[in-house]
Amino acid sequence: MSDVRKFSGDKLIIATHNKGKVAEIAALLGDYVQDFPSAADLNLPEPAETGTTFLENATIKALAAVRATDFPALADDSGLCVNGLNGQPGVYSADWGGNPRDFNKAMQRVQDELGDNPDRSAYFVSVLVLAWPDGHVEHVEGRVNGTLVWPMRGAGGHGYDPMFVPEARDRTFAEMTLEEKGQISHRGRAFIALIEKCFR
Repeated sequence: MSDVRKFSGDKLIIATHNKGKVAEIAALLGDYVQDFPSAADLNLPEPAETGTTFLENATIKALAAVRATDFPALADDSGLCVNGLNGQPGVYSADWGGNPRDFNKAMQRVQDELGDNPDRSAYFVSVLVLAWPDGHVEHVEGRVNGTLVWPMRGAGGHGYDPMFVPEARDRTFAEMTLEEKGQISHRGRAFIALIEKCFR
């Protein structure tokens, strides 16, 4: 097995068109990287996410950004897995919002499909892939368990945040500040692992 590669540079492409993710990532990585333009900032096309796992899709996104820019790139693939729906929507979490993406519709669909199922448990997964121009890739995963609430609560966050209360908390992710969410979220946990692995 090859040694873990440390990131040493001042520019890192954030391979996403999701402004919410960009803001979260900027808050989490700001101490380690000076310049992190997003794929949207650079007008990069969104690659087709043809993988069936979070890791496959994050890798597709990271390598597409690397090939387009010749700079290291970081991609996140994340989603909500609902135990009462056999892990759905999972890797298809964004797709449940339709095109254009509307997460109010996606959350309504989760609620509708759960119906009166008493199992409201769910978890968020975030897989981060850091890729270099020579094709080297590092990856980490973060996860947070919680409970789904209805109706939605809070105006912050993005995606399914307004219906997700993380374990041992009484507020949804959308009712928390970015800093509060970052300390306990799936993405926050993945970044702790990534920073430990590749930035220290």
